[in-house]
Amino acid sequence: MSSAAMKPELEIAILAGGLSHEREVSLRSGRRVAESLRSAGHQVSVRDVDANLLAELRRERPDVVWPLLHGSTGEDGSIRDLLELVGVPYVGTSAAGSRIAWNKPVAKTLVQRAGAATAEFVTLPQSLFREAGAHTVLDAVLDRLGMPLVVKPAQGGSALGVSLVRDPDDLAQAMVSCFSYGDVALIERAVDGVEVAVSVVDVGDGPRALPGVEIATDGPYDYDARYNPGRTEFFVPTRLAPDRAQRAADLALLAHRELGLRHLSRTDMIIDDAGTPWFLEVNVAPGMTETSLFPQAAHAADQPVAELYAALAHQGATTIRAHAR
Repeated sequence: MSSAAMKPELEIAILAGGLSHEREVSLRSGRRVAESLRSAGHQVSVRDVDANLLAELRRERPDVVWPLLHGSTGEDGSIRDLLELVGVPYVGTSAAGSRIAWNKPVAKTLVQRAGAATAEFVTLPQSLFREAGAHTVLDAVLDRLGMPLVVKPAQGGSALGVSLVRDPDDLAQAMVSCFSYGDVALIERAVDGVEVAVSVVDVGDGPRALPGVEIATDGPYDYDARYNPGRTEFFVPTRLAPDRAQRAADLALLAHRELGLRHLSRTDMIIDDAGTPWFLEVNVAPGMTETSLFPQAAHAADQPVAELYAALAHQGATTIRAHAR
């Protein structure tokens, strides 16, 4: 029997649902992780976030909470702040680290300062876009960054509001789509290459990268391609040459460390023709659905998924007070 299997049974509360645009994905993630943890012998409840949550957590005092909320409250640090207020240990990055990772421009800047490649970008709030004149602003963006471009909310997930723009005439509509999901747009040069996601886990012996997942789709890797089977083909591990796969893993580990992340994360990147990994963003609450990237990486690792999830739950249970760098 493995050391993880010999650890005591835990009472685990999974938080799933919420009121963000990613509610359905969160519910699916919660159900999948709950099934795995129950199969490993743990007592698991799945809870939504509502007015009864804090009272129930205070009364029942689970050994650990696993926030699987996607979108703003699940990833911007706020639900983790709430858990810290009531003194409940939880799985995942601290509130402080989550705030940094959730803000894509900040995360890109910090990872770039640590030596990673990331595409040149600008951020534009919707208010400034209106005040300075939309056409004037877009002309300046095109003059500076050229084509093609990626437009995305500066804070958000699941590719909601994200557009790949190859024609200047499509940029205005991409901005409209972006602003429907957030008040600040991040506009960056698009990098051509292979899209790869590398997950990192730390169950007490230091961060380690799981096998990378290569994403091949017949169009943009948007919300539909992420969560509805058929449009996307995944290769786990990637088809990258060993040296390029190692560089991808090194980038994910760098992002995990430099941003002060904890327990688990997933870094998304593009590997260009020269083999350089370009940092896109990092996720502190990666999806756990049947088509999500983190579980695929976990399945490819030399450890049963249920055992890995249980090890993460035990690690969260022993982390009483969140730390920040």
